[in-house]
Amino acid sequence: MTDRMGDCAVSYEAGWLTRLKLEFAWFSGFARLTERSRGGAGVILKFERVRPARSGGFQPLKSLEITPQFLDRMIGQLKRWNLDIVSIDEACRRASHPRAGRRFVCLTFDGGYKDVVEHAHSILSRHEVPFTVYLPTAFPDGLGEAWWLALEAVIATHHRISLMIDERERHFAIGDFAEKVQAHHYLDSWMRTLPPPALSAAVNDLCTRYSVDLAAVLREAAMDWDDITRLAADPLVTIGTSTVNYPILANLKDAAALREITMGRAVAQAALGRDPLHLAYPFGDRGSFNLRHVAMAADAGFASAVTAVPGVVQPDGRSDLHALPRIAWDGRRRSLRALQVMLSGVMLDA
Repeated sequence: MTDRMGDCAVSYEAGWLTRLKLEFAWFSGFARLTERSRGGAGVILKFERVRPARSGGFQPLKSLEITPQFLDRMIGQLKRWNLDIVSIDEACRRASHPRAGRRFVCLTFDGGYKDVVEHAHSILSRHEVPFTVYLPTAFPDGLGEAWWLALEAVIATHHRISLMIDERERHFAIGDFAEKVQAHHYLDSWMRTLPPPALSAAVNDLCTRYSVDLAAVLREAAMDWDDITRLAADPLVTIGTSTVNYPILANLKDAAALREITMGRAVAQAALGRDPLHLAYPFGDRGSFNLRHVAMAADAGFASAVTAVPGVVQPDGRSDLHALPRIAWDGRRRSLRALQVMLSGVMLDA
């Protein structure tokens, strides 16, 4: 665990330095001066959960959450910043043409979380802005395994855990906050390397040992088909897919990855009576997918596929529509100044 402890310390220091750099870029005017040259045609923003702030210190997935209040403030500010808030279809159209007029921002939500219906939709509707939801199509049926949520639940509620790693029983003392953070970082990184059968065995073993109902965790977090049908009835909402079971595609053989990509679309089409034309690669960061998966998405007939690789969308067809970059907003930040800097194309890895 020593290396992981060092990683956490480095991460804390890097986070502080990043905040300082973002603030400097805003106050100095550097972001505004370079927006024209670095900002491309626009930006696709990536969010996951939208829900009220939770109590409790151990929240390792807090970076993936924003509050409804922040969403409301953010949309109001995006309008004041003279940006066009557009659908994913319009973002693709602008990516294929020369840049003309104002830059755009496109709002997307991954994971199929119930929060979008319960907290985000009313705010987005009141502002009359379009957005896209990328759906892992097994989740609305209560199938699939949201292992990252289960891992958080186990570590949050126990002081010591054990599980099999590489055919050896490993033990983790997690009595205080720092130990919980270190163990979560270690186990999350390890689980992301596992192929689906091994990952399923690991998370089910963990949940069985520590009385976490894996199916209930998913049911509580994910939208069902009634929720999705209500969203789909809104003309401002685009329903996209994110495979069936939300695996890390790089951990699959090509035939299995292609099946996940194509079947996710087929399930959504059968359930909603419309063909979803937009895909999000599960997790979407570097290493979770590769160029073969990009080719699969194009060959399957998707109009676009989005990643979580930081970047701006370039005009004139200079951005691959099947590997579109997105800016993933870290929900631990509250500064809209930092968001404005990142939207300008400066410090996209912040």
